[in-house]
Amino acid sequence: MRRRAPAILTVAIAAAAANAGAQAPASPSPSAPPALPAGRQQALESALTAAMHRHGIPGLSAAVATDGTVRFSSGYGMADVENSVPALPSTVYRLASVAKPITAVAVLQLAAQGKLDLDAPVQRYVPGYPEKPWPITGRQLLCHQSGVRQWTEEEFLSTRHYGSLAESLEFFKDDPLLFEPGTRTHYSSLAYNLLGSAVETASGQGFLDYLRDSVFAPAGMTSARGDDVFALIAHRAAGYRKTPAGELINSALSDTSNRVPGGGLVATAEDAVRFAVALESGVLLKKDAREQMFARQKTKDGRLTGYGLGWTVGTEHGRREVYHIGGQPRVSTVLYLLPDRGVTLAIFTNLEGVGTPLLELARQAAEVVAR
Repeated sequence: MRRRAPAILTVAIAAAAANAGAQAPASPSPSAPPALPAGRQQALESALTAAMHRHGIPGLSAAVATDGTVRFSSGYGMADVENSVPALPSTVYRLASVAKPITAVAVLQLAAQGKLDLDAPVQRYVPGYPEKPWPITGRQLLCHQSGVRQWTEEEFLSTRHYGSLAESLEFFKDDPLLFEPGTRTHYSSLAYNLLGSAVETASGQGFLDYLRDSVFAPAGMTSARGDDVFALIAHRAAGYRKTPAGELINSALSDTSNRVPGGGLVATAEDAVRFAVALESGVLLKKDAREQMFARQKTKDGRLTGYGLGWTVGTEHGRREVYHIGGQPRVSTVLYLLPDRGVTLAIFTNLEGVGTPLLELARQAAEVVAR
């Protein structure tokens, strides 16, 4: 049963959104990098707070980097409405599907080291996954051409805790593929469970241990970790959804341990930006591997898709854009890059169901920053 926010809290949410612009970013220290130009920062904050008002978002954190340096990081509204905890740059959110680019980086790192072949059958690294009528490769898993199904609503809202990636394969490994791999696209978070298991085999480490040592630490992502529902995680945001009538209520309980590589991580918006900066600057991957990630993949018959390896890839207003949005109980998130303009931004909220508006907000914000 979901707990409803009392009426007084609904009023508090409206007040939080109305006063969101009052929570300005902290003044930079003398050694801090220069902030965005004042006019751009003002326009950016106006766009963020206007979106909060428009969609009734209780809490939001956003960060922006230009040319490889974080220039802006702030929070607005309430991370926890019931306890009047403000959203800050340090607020930690579920990444939801923004975890997928992180897993993709891990896979491509191991491929660059010769420890993982993107075009080999996945069973080479995940022997517990039964063979299917057609082979499935890591590349096909990365770009949603594997034929592995997506989760069901029951699985999406599951409260069962899975103790390992191997255990999180059990509920779908025997299911038939939806189509011959490589012939079409079908978005699948469960496909990323197989990729996480492949990372464990190829690296000889647990998946989260590998991310800690080879992705989070090099990128300076001090808040990033697995989304453990039992752990005490400092600054973790509460989560909310809206009823059809527009009433704000608490999110349903859910445990993301059944999909860690594709949606079971947490971090701040600023650390998500640090991840993208480390990727684009060559800290995490060399340029050729990064460009491989950002390239639109083709099906077997040569049709271009809208997916790269772990990213959605396209063009907006004549500019190449690379991004991933995420949505699950407690959050909506977006990590957005204009690689050719040196602009990276992340916008995380504690309201479900606003992923598409967040993408449009990210495009608007990037346009402001890239002027």
